[in-house]
Amino acid sequence: MCIAVPGRIVEIDDINMATVDFGGTTRVASADLVPGLSVGDYVLVHAGFIINRLDEEEAQETLKLFDQYLGLLEEEDDEISG
Repeated sequence: MCIAVPGRIVEIDDINMATVDFGGTTRVASADLVPGLSVGDYVLVHAGFIINRLDEEEAQETLKLFDQYLGLLEEEDDEISG
């Protein structure tokens, strides 16, 4: 299964590489596949490429779901380790 991760663009350089913030962790991703991106845009990143632009509400909802999923994984780990 492949997962695209939502983040927010904090910088775009002159060769169209974007620095994307994923809740405090930043990574560089190619912005070549989605034209017209700007600093501040919320995007989905998969395998080092921005594959879609999200509106802020959609991005926040997706981030909330990721947090819930990670919480469930932590609970499961605690039960197994327990």
